Amino acid sequence: MSYSKEYIVKSEHIDVQGIMDGLYYPFYMEWCRHAYIKDELGFDFEEEARNGVNMVLSTYTIDFVRSLKKDDLMIVTCELYADGKQLPKIHFKQSILVNGKIMAKAVFSGTCVKSSGGRPYLPETLNDKLAAAPVL
Repeated sequence: MSYSKEYIVKSEHIDVQGIMDGLYYPFYMEWCRHAYIKDELGFDFEEEARNGVNMVLSTYTIDFVRSLKKDDLMIVTCELYADGKQLPKIHFKQSILVNGKIMAKAVFSGTCVKSSGGRPYLPETLNDKLAAAPVL
């Protein structure tokens, strides 16, 4: 299932070259991903943290295809993938598009850990959602 949010490139994210600094691409993707995780997966970061469950990133890769500019209206997408090795990981493929053209694409991978420590795991509620997800 593909999920998307619209954002406008903020002027404070533009560098001296007149393009968005590469540092900010993951932030826009994070905002979309966190909304997806709450809206579609039912995992509320604040509530879960209060209950001792932290969702954390383990890796991510980003391919920068085209540069974003001030006031660009972008569509940020997010799609859920299960782990191909059946590890307790959750993967998200994401893209940033402007006028239907890919500006950047990425894969973010994460897991959950208890705030008290212990091994990585995924709560049953997330495992249930992953059962229908394609495998990465």
